Amino acid sequence: MASPLKILFVASECAPFAKAGGLGDVVGALPKALKDQGHDVRVLLPRYDTIRAETTRHVAPLAVPMQGGELWCGVEETRLPHSDVPVYLLDHRELYGRGYIYDPPNGFAGDNLLRFATLSRAAFSLGRHLNWVPDVFHCHDWPTAAIPMYANTVEQHTPFGRAATVLTIHNMAHQGIFSKSQLPQTHLPWSLFRSDGLETHDAVGLLKGGLFHSTMITAVSPKYAQEIRTREGGFGLEHVVNFRGRDLVGVLNGIDDQIWDPRTDRFLSDHYDVDELTDKLLCKRALQRELFLDQRDDVPLVAVVSRLNDQKGTDVIADVIPELLRLGIQLVVLGSGDPRTEATLAAWSHRGGGRMRAWIGFEEALSHRITAGADLFLMPSRFEPCGLTQLYSQRYGTLPIVRATGGLDDTVEQYDGNGGGTGFKFWDLSRRSVIETVRWAADVWRRRPDHIRAMQQRSMRKRMGWDVAAKNYDDVYRWAIERRRG
Repeated sequence: MASPLKILFVASECAPFAKAGGLGDVVGALPKALKDQGHDVRVLLPRYDTIRAETTRHVAPLAVPMQGGELWCGVEETRLPHSDVPVYLLDHRELYGRGYIYDPPNGFAGDNLLRFATLSRAAFSLGRHLNWVPDVFHCHDWPTAAIPMYANTVEQHTPFGRAATVLTIHNMAHQGIFSKSQLPQTHLPWSLFRSDGLETHDAVGLLKGGLFHSTMITAVSPKYAQEIRTREGGFGLEHVVNFRGRDLVGVLNGIDDQIWDPRTDRFLSDHYDVDELTDKLLCKRALQRELFLDQRDDVPLVAVVSRLNDQKGTDVIADVIPELLRLGIQLVVLGSGDPRTEATLAAWSHRGGGRMRAWIGFEEALSHRITAGADLFLMPSRFEPCGLTQLYSQRYGTLPIVRATGGLDDTVEQYDGNGGGTGFKFWDLSRRSVIETVRWAADVWRRRPDHIRAMQQRSMRKRMGWDVAAKNYDDVYRWAIERRRG
């Protein structure tokens, strides 16, 4: 058996403490799976003032070299729920005590370079504080992409210079671009400000620098690892990704199957499993009552749980609501984001009678009840690095209708007309494609209940837990260490 590794996750999000999207779910679950495999895994996260958790404060402060001097931070410690994985919260009220993770509502935080460069540099200070040198720093998206650059420059000749860095791309569209006038704040040397470093159009590009300097790169699904090498999916960094192509691996995300389990889900009034799906209908009836929909067993209930933005294709959903309702379905939407989409959904929810409801905002418990109570789950994303909600829906026997992009294409198997597959896929994002694919799925639901049942059972039997991804990451970490030390 291979020796256990010391792994430090450094991220801007970690569920359940701070979460804006799928990144938080990954950082909240993958360390637990790695811990179960015997690794010494720890997590570093900013101490946002929105975090509600019982913590223990370390007596000694943490000195983080920044801005030509040092920023003094506190360190609080807690654990990931249902695990023994330590979570260290970097406490600096001026930087993180603001009521938000990235930017204020309808605004922009002008010092995000300093905020997240401080988090990245603090990873090394924390190691000294704990007298613990990781074998691997696991970094996530642009907020911690400075870690590989620190490791290759100011920390190069310290014990941390032998540590490998793995940078996971959750969303290439967000790259952390800032004015070059802010670079001196970070303590990163000007020698990095070059085309094969962090310089991008005469500005600082954290993600670009991290891609050049990390030991290994992962994307959150195999298909997304291919897409970010193209002009369409690379968002201007495809040449960097192709240059580092031999060090890029697509590792499909998993889900926390202890939390997302229809047999035990604490948010459901009725529970069911793959061999006894009868009570799934009870969940549907309960959801219809909760949202004041018509009590109809004979109407397919289509759900959307999503951020409301162009990436997720929710603008197209809002645009075709009249046509969808004419298909004789019920439609439920949970999410927030683009104000115009919110307004359209709210208006239709008001006049949709017992056929349509929109809940603007997000409520974790309601998302579970929707996932269990719906028959079909709609995700027409323009791009989707991995996606988790289609995994949740399959776990609950709610068949996804997805655009075949990124992780959606990797994780949903097309219905074959004979009861095979786990969902319904289309390729062209257009009004017509969305309408016709929902029509197709609803027609199969009505006319071929035996096929639907077979697809539900196939979906629910799939292995979607983090144990599979953790084994793949174990391989990536060891490849990275070999490259770094070899």
